[in-house]
Amino acid sequence: MSKINIAIAGVGNCASALLQGIEMYKISPENSIGLLSYNLGGYTPADVNVVAAFDVDKRKVGKSLKEAVFAKPNCTKVFYDKLPDYPVKVEMGPVLDGISEHMADYDEDKTFIVADQEPCDVAKVLKESGAEILINYLPVGSEKAARFYAEACLEANVGFINAMPVFIASDEVWAKRFQEKNIPIIGDDVKSQVGATIVHRTLTKLFENRGVVLDRTYQLNVGGNTDFLNMLNRNRLKSKKKSKTQSVQAELKEPLASDNIHVGPSDYVPWLNDNKICFIRMEGRGFGNVPLTLDIKLSVEDAPNSGGVMIDAIRCMKLALDRKIGGPLYSISAFAMKSPPIQYTDTEAKKMVEEFIEGRKER
Repeated sequence: MSKINIAIAGVGNCASALLQGIEMYKISPENSIGLLSYNLGGYTPADVNVVAAFDVDKRKVGKSLKEAVFAKPNCTKVFYDKLPDYPVKVEMGPVLDGISEHMADYDEDKTFIVADQEPCDVAKVLKESGAEILINYLPVGSEKAARFYAEACLEANVGFINAMPVFIASDEVWAKRFQEKNIPIIGDDVKSQVGATIVHRTLTKLFENRGVVLDRTYQLNVGGNTDFLNMLNRNRLKSKKKSKTQSVQAELKEPLASDNIHVGPSDYVPWLNDNKICFIRMEGRGFGNVPLTLDIKLSVEDAPNSGGVMIDAIRCMKLALDRKIGGPLYSISAFAMKSPPIQYTDTEAKKMVEEFIEGRKER
């Protein structure tokens, strides 16, 4: 099989974990932890090849990709440090709305420092690099910047995986544009392997399946990476909160009233670094209208938690490219993303992805 040439917009913690995982799994063909399968449709993690990267931080722009993924303010766990000397230097992307002003008030090791360089021509870099797929790992709230990279993909004829909560794959206008150019798109807002959203969805479905009425619920998250610092600006949270909330609501036959559900980030705790702690509370009623309350706490390293999901999404998009399928990829979007164009239960979505890999048409 051919290589899968990818580009990355945003060389942060998620990009670091993704590249560490790709390189670790390359030498561990027996290891499929966190993946749908090691060999997916003929492609393995070893086939993923990074050919371009974009960022705006001066500690990353102009540096080799190997150096950039371990540069500040990245703080995720280093579980595999034997990265190759990628023949890729990080290009300066456009800042646009990628950085919130309040982040200038924090320690340099914890925040972004904009490079004093002019942005490159992203579409041109994508074309010249031979990239087939661009992964959007920009910070939450980067609405203009996310759409800029989506536009660059349309211009460069490159598939787009939108890992952040800006509604592009799930927006009818954008979806139609990718469909018309026969360019595949996966989105929006990546789910983790076992993260806050997938756990909350699963418990919500459990209540529904067991006949328990869910009256109210909340999900609160704290962490110490740049994403949580960025999200202290509540004006940047509208799409994130909507994405996480509708993902949980999708498991209910009758959605909860807005006053009875709160799903979203809560606070920034610097010393947690990339560790994310989630608190979920669910209040319901069982037989005889007798109250039932569930409280759980989940602690995970945030960036690696979505790395395997992204490797699966990359390989599914490559299959779509091989088969000349464009527009939203509904099955892998439903499986891998919080806000896909069409919501399915996680069980349904997994079955659909397996059917897609086998070569069956999507529903």
